[in-house]
Amino acid sequence: MGALVQKHHITEQDYLLWEAESGRKHEYIDGDCYAMAGAGEKHNLITGNIFLQLRLVMRDKPGSCRVFTSDMKCRLEEGKFYYYPDVMLVCNKADKSEFYKEHPCFIAEVQSQSTARIDRQEKWSVYAQIPSLHYYLLADSRQKATQYFWRDETGAWQHSLLTEEQTLNITCGDYHATLRLADIYEDVVF
Repeated sequence: MGALVQKHHITEQDYLLWEAESGRKHEYIDGDCYAMAGAGEKHNLITGNIFLQLRLVMRDKPGSCRVFTSDMKCRLEEGKFYYYPDVMLVCNKADKSEFYKEHPCFIAEVQSQSTARIDRQEKWSVYAQIPSLHYYLLADSRQKATQYFWRDETGAWQHSLLTEEQTLNITCGDYHATLRLADIYEDVVF
C-alpha cells in the first residue's frame, strides 16, 4: 500500500513572504508552490530578443509602459495565482507593486519540452481572463515556431502562427511595437 502524501497549502501572504526570502523562484497556484527550473541557452536568447524588441520602442518615448523578464511575477485572480512570465509588457500606471504586476498587456512564454503543455493550457486559461491582456505569444525553444493569441475589436481571442512573412503589431494604448520571427530567433541556432 502506498504512503499518503499530504499537501501543505499556504496563503498568498505566506507565499509572498517566503518567496522574498527564498533563493529560488516558485510559482504559486491556489495554495501550492512549484519550483521553477533553470533555462537553457536558446530559451535565454529568445527571451532576451523579445525583451529587447519591446524595450527599444521605449528608448526615445518614455512613458507609462514597462517591460519585464522572468524575475517579475504576474499576480492573477486576486492572488490565487502568481506566475513568472518570460516577458511581460505592462502599460497600466496603477500597476505599482514592486514585486508583481497585475495588468499586463502582452505576455510571452518561451516553451520547452517540459513547459509546452502548461504554457498552452494551464497558464493560457488563466492569462486569457486578464482584462488588460491583449497579446499572448508562445515561442518554441526547440524549433523556429511561434504562435500567438490576440484580442480582436470585439474582445474575442484569435489565434495565429507567426510566419517569416508576417509581423506581429503590438499596440497597448499609445505604445506600438512590432515583432518578426527573425527578431525572436536572432542568433538562435537549432
